[in-house]
Amino acid sequence: MHDQFDVTLEDADLLGEVELTTNLIIAASESDEHLTEAEIDAILGLLPEHD
Repeated sequence: MHDQFDVTLEDADLLGEVELTTNLIIAASESDEHLTEAEIDAILGLLPEHD
């Protein structure tokens, strides 16, 4: 018998955002100072802008 309440929900975008947020929280908690924009960008996997 199928349980109508046994539903697996998976949102790849949401899981990715949770992972990025978790990485930022961990990095911030391990740092004695505020994270710089460059450090945050590196944690988020962003590439530096080229002018």
